[in-house]
Formats: sequence, structure tokens, C-alpha cells
Amino acid sequence: MTTGDPEAWDQFVEASDPGSYLQLSALATVKAVNGWSAHRIVVPSAAGQVGAQILVRRPGPMPWAFAYAPRGPVAAGWDATDIAEFTAAVRTALPPAAGRVSHLRVDPEIEADGPHDQAGALCETLRAAGWRPAPPIQPAATRIVDLRADEAALWGDLRKKWRQYVNKARSAGIEVVDGDAARLPEFYRVYRETAARAGFLIRTETAYRDVWNAFAPAGRDRLLFAQLPDGEPVATLFLLRCGPRVVEPYGGMTAVGGETRANYLLKWEAIRSSQAAGAASYDLWGLATGGIAHFKTGFGGREVRYIGAWDLVLDPLGRTVYGAAQRGRVWWARRRHGLAAGGNAAAYGPAD
Repeated sequence: MTTGDPEAWDQFVEASDPGSYLQLSALATVKAVNGWSAHRIVVPSAAGQVGAQILVRRPGPMPWAFAYAPRGPVAAGWDATDIAEFTAAVRTALPPAAGRVSHLRVDPEIEADGPHDQAGALCETLRAAGWRPAPPIQPAATRIVDLRADEAALWGDLRKKWRQYVNKARSAGIEVVDGDAARLPEFYRVYRETAARAGFLIRTETAYRDVWNAFAPAGRDRLLFAQLPDGEPVATLFLLRCGPRVVEPYGGMTAVGGETRANYLLKWEAIRSSQAAGAASYDLWGLATGGIAHFKTGFGGREVRYIGAWDLVLDPLGRTVYGAAQRGRVWWARRRHGLAAGGNAAAYGPAD
């Protein structure tokens, strides 16, 4: 079945195991300005429900649309029957609702060989239902800090050198503060400097304002700054929350932020204050490079690797044409921005 009730859908997503901010109705609002339509498909399961918010866009002049369920599907539990019934529902319900679709891509936040994929069981179930491995859109791995421990235990999980850096930033007079929508230009200035230095693509400032405006009414976003005594921001984090889970999809620092270790203090305060606000986990969101992974490892938690992206082909010819067109689009975008083939793109959903 399909559902058009955003509030009921968000309650379902937040109660799922796990739920993702990328499946919340706010993301559909964000993506609508770029021509994406949202369709939600839900089927009953043994544990409750399994479903996905599917974003659909038709790149002109192609006759086929591309469908993507970022970090979907979501469910209270997973078994072979659930996957088979969800797959059948996609085949029967998505084309009438969205028109001619080449394929649906999903990338559920299910840990490879984890509780829902013991010995690769879920991957085998997806294959048996007709899904095939696909190129990833979201990060393939991340680091998650369990916030159910007390603050002293969280602090103790930081590496000794990381605790020293946090204290160094404090001694330098660095202060961590919350910001509101009025400070989004400052966030973007720091984020843009980081992207230029690290060599990854980001979107326009308006795109991040759209994210803020969509998630803010329900209190699901937060903007943090580490700033000098004169108020100059030198590091920033844009956090999003889904139920008991806090995620940091965007962040960066200036050169001064690196010298003063402001980013260490900022990260620690984001973790500490999220725990104080009642969150159960903190997702450091991606391990794009060895340096980034090393930095995040110092804050404790554990590394989680996901089962990856999977495609359900609904029109074989359309899928072939889309693949060729997408490779050309990515090549041209990277060349236009002067980036090497191995760079990273910061994404909150399918690339525009």
C-alpha cells in the first residue's frame, strides 16, 4: 500500500530498526525543489511494517525516471517474507504512481554480517527477490558512538591524545555554541573552505538552507560552531536527528580551526550534548578517507559497514541507458569542478 500521511510516516521511520533522517518526510520536501517526487510504499510484516520513501526523478530527455530510496527500506524487523512482499509491492505500486521507472535503488542501513544480516542472510534474501548489488550513493561505512553510557565513560573512550586536544582547544579560549538559521552563511563559508581544501563537491548555500527549513519545524536539526573568543567560527557541524539517533552529515573547519584543535572540542561537545539531550547513538557519518577515519576513530564507538546499495530493475533498457548517462554526468561534473576521479561528494540524498 502507499501512504500520504507525513506524520504517520515519520513516526514509523523513527520507530524502525534503524530509522534514518534520509527517510523522513522532511527530505521529500527538500528534494521537491529539484524536481523529485516522493512515493511511500508500506507492507505489513511479521514485526509490524516494512516500507520506503521513494524519490523519483525523470532526467530529461529520457523517457524513464530513476527511483531511489535513500537509506531505505526501513522496518521494525527483517525476514525473507518481508523482503519478498516489499519487492512485489514496488513492482506493482511504483510504476502506476510514478510512471515509467528504469530501476529502484535502495541502500538500507543494515550492518553487513550484523544482527539483520547474519552470515550474509539479508544479502542472499535480496538476491533471491531480484535485487542486484549497485554503485553506492551513501557512505558504505561509518562510526557510531553508543550514547547509553554516562558522560564519564564517553570521555574515557576518547583516545588520550584526543582528550589532550580537546583540552588544548579549551585553553585557547575556543567556545562551542549553538547557531540558528541566521548563522547558516557562516556555516557555509567554513564548509566551502573545507571542501576546497579536501577536494569534494558540495551544493549551493540554498540547498543547506532548504535542509534546515525542512527539518527545523520538528526540532530535528542543530547547528554547532566552535569559535574564537572574538566570535569568529573556525569549525562547524550541521546535525540531524531521527528518533534516538543523531547524525552529522555536514561539517568542516578552517585552517585556524585545525591549528587550535577546535574541531576536536566541537566533536566532543556534539557527542556530549547529544547524550545529555537523550539521544541513544551518535553517527559520525562516513569514513571517506584514511585521515577522516583516523580522526573519527579517536572519539570511540565502533565501525559499522553496511550491506551496500541494491537495484531492482523495472525496465532493463532504461536501466542500461541510465547507467551510461550517469557515468557521463559524474565525469563531466568532476571535470567542471577540477576534481580528480577519486574525490568525494558530500551528499544528503541522490545527487542533483
